[in-house]
Amino acid sequence: MSYRIYIPLDTSSVSRGADKVADHMLHSAANLGEDIVVVRNGSRGLFWLEPMVEVESEQGRIAFGPVTPDDVDALLALRFFDPDGNGQAGLEHPLCLGLTEDISYLKKQQRLTFARVGIVDPLDIEDYKKHGGFVGLENALALSSQGILDEVKASGLRGRGGAAFPTGIKWQTVADQVDRQKYVICNADEGDSGTFADRMLMEGDPFTLIEGMIICAMAVGANYGYVYTRSEYPKACDIFQKAIDIAKAAGYLGDNICGSDCSFELELRVGAGAYICGEETSLMESLEGKRGLVRSKPPLPAIQGLFGKPTVINNVISLASIPTIMAQGAEYYQNFGQGRSLGTMPIQLAGNLKQGGLFELAFGVTIRELLFEFGGGSKTGRPLKAVQLGGPLGAYLPESEWHIDMDYEALSSRGAMLGHGGIVAFDDRTDMSQMARFAMEFCSIESCGKCTPCRIGAVRGVEVIDQLMAETGEAKAESEVLLRDLCETMEQGSLCAMGGMTPYPVKSALKYFPLDFGLAEQADH
Repeated sequence: MSYRIYIPLDTSSVSRGADKVADHMLHSAANLGEDIVVVRNGSRGLFWLEPMVEVESEQGRIAFGPVTPDDVDALLALRFFDPDGNGQAGLEHPLCLGLTEDISYLKKQQRLTFARVGIVDPLDIEDYKKHGGFVGLENALALSSQGILDEVKASGLRGRGGAAFPTGIKWQTVADQVDRQKYVICNADEGDSGTFADRMLMEGDPFTLIEGMIICAMAVGANYGYVYTRSEYPKACDIFQKAIDIAKAAGYLGDNICGSDCSFELELRVGAGAYICGEETSLMESLEGKRGLVRSKPPLPAIQGLFGKPTVINNVISLASIPTIMAQGAEYYQNFGQGRSLGTMPIQLAGNLKQGGLFELAFGVTIRELLFEFGGGSKTGRPLKAVQLGGPLGAYLPESEWHIDMDYEALSSRGAMLGHGGIVAFDDRTDMSQMARFAMEFCSIESCGKCTPCRIGAVRGVEVIDQLMAETGEAKAESEVLLRDLCETMEQGSLCAMGGMTPYPVKSALKYFPLDFGLAEQADH
C-alpha cells in the first residue's frame, strides 16, 4: 500500500534535522520495499515539535513529532498506521500527536493568510490551485482596477510590516498617479528579532505572495515588481525563485496574464544584511544599486519612489493577505478582528517560551493569552518578567501590561507597537538595564548614519547608560535626566523610525523596571 509522508523543508525544521529525517525515510523505505511518497511541505509553525512528520490516512493527516532519524525505522515498521487503515498502531506510538487538525495549538487558530502553509507542496502550482489558489486573481480579473482598490479599502487591511498604514489608501495614491511606469515592491527584509512569518510564507506557500503582488500590480497599473529579501534566508530565496519560474511558465507572470491585457514581471533581489534596508526608502536606494541611506519625505514613495516612479511598498504578509480578500470578499475579511484592527495577524512567539512558533489569529487576543495559552509559559520554568513586541526597537512590557489586547490602537495607547507581530519573552533573571543598553548599541551599529540624532545619539546613549549604572546618588539622578532628554531628541529629531524608535525600549525599561537601573520606583509606575 502506497502512502504519502509530509516532512517540512522550512528553515526552522531543517535546523532541527528535517532533511536528515527525510533522507533516512527514503533510504529505509527503499530497503524495506515500502512504497511511499515524501512531500516536503512548509512548517505548520509548531517549532517545539519539529521535525513534525505527517502521514496521510483515511481519517486525515496524522502527526508525529519531534521525529529524529533514529525514530524512522520504528515508524516505518508500524507503517505509521496499520494496513487496514484504522490507524491504531500508529496512534499508540509515543511520538504520535493524533490528527494534525485536532492539535490544540492549530485548532485554536484562524488561518487565512497561512491557510495553505504546511498543507501544500510549496512548488506544486496545481496543489496550490487545488487548495483555492488563484481564485482571488480570477475574481480580480473580472473587476476594474478601481473595483480591486475599493475591495481592498473596504477590507480594512493595514500594513503588517509595522507602520499599520491602510493598504488600500496607499494603493489608491499610486493608482492616481499618471506616470506610465510604476512599481510594486515586497519588503521581505525581515530583520526584527523574534520574527519569521515572512520566511515561513515564502518557504511554505510562495504562490500566495506572487498572487497578491499580481493583484496589486493590476490595481495600481504597475508592470514590474521586486521582492527584496535577506541574504540570511538562502532556503527562502531558493524556493521563491523557483516559484517565480514556475508561475511564469504557467502564464501567471509575464505578458497577458491568464489571457488578460495585464502584464507583470517579478524579480527577487537579495540584500547584504543591513537592518536599515528594512526601511522603505533605504530599501529603494539599495534596489537602485546605492548605499542604503534613508531618504527624506516628502516626496512619498507612492508618488516618487523607485527610480523616481510611483511605487507600492508592502510587507510580505500585507500582500499575501490580498488573495484571501479577493477570493472571499472584503466583508468576510473584516469580520475578523476588532475596532480598526481588522483581519488576522500571524503572531510569532520567541525567546524564553516552551512553545515557540507561529500562529494566526484575529486581532483581540491578550498578551497573557499568547504567552501562556499558546506559548506555554517560560521554558526555564521561572516567572516571566517582560516581553518585547515589535522587534528590537519595540517597548518592553511587564506583567501588569499583559492584559492588553493585541491590536494597533490598544498597544499604541501604552507606548508599544505590534510591528511585524513578533513577541520575545524574558524570564526574571533578565537585567532590563542591559536590554535598554542593547537597544542603543544596536542602533549605533545599524544606523545608516545620515542624520545626527540617530548616528550620534545612539553612541551617546550607550555611554550614558553605562554612566548611569556606575553612578550613585545625585550623579545617578542627573544621568537619568540626561538619558531621558537624549531619548526625546532622538525620538523627535531622527529622519526615520530607526533613530525615532530606539528610545521606545529604553524609555519602557526605565518606566517599568527602574530597580534594574538602581533607580527608585515612581508612584505612577
